[in-house]
Amino acid sequence: MEHRRAPVRSTWPEVDLKARTIAVYRSVRAKGDTKTKSSRRVLKLPKKAVEALKAHHIRGSAERLQAGELWRDHGLVFCRQDGTPLDRWQVRREFQKITMLAGLGEDWSPRELRHSFVSILSAHDVPVEDISDLVGHVSTHVTGTVYRHEIRPALTKGAQAMDKILKKRSRSA
Repeated sequence: MEHRRAPVRSTWPEVDLKARTIAVYRSVRAKGDTKTKSSRRVLKLPKKAVEALKAHHIRGSAERLQAGELWRDHGLVFCRQDGTPLDRWQVRREFQKITMLAGLGEDWSPRELRHSFVSILSAHDVPVEDISDLVGHVSTHVTGTVYRHEIRPALTKGAQAMDKILKKRSRSA
């Protein structure tokens, strides 16, 4: 039996642009609940995200007017042009358009954003405990072993190894 995920549904009442917060009460799991109660949380948004959401809200208002009687108001932050929920396939297609435009190719999926988020925060010295809280993990184990991919140490070790190899080679030449 195939596990079916619910449509992605973030609603505007969960977003407070003045306070720069978003409440995480649901997930894309089959019943829409978060895995654990500790996964339910209110997150502070970066200023850049608030600016983007404000612009998105204005575009959404224009789409709502354009759709007219076809509009089905579900209060969704991200929806189809008629206001109805997006399904996971639509989200994936739109995400692939973005990665293509960014020159990253089309082999990316939205779930990889979570890994990138964790890895980038870690690379900027945010403690793993804080990162765990942000992504709604009960402990740091999953955050550290599954989601965090160290960027700097691997790059540094690779450069150091190449320096040693090239130094040895230049002496023997």
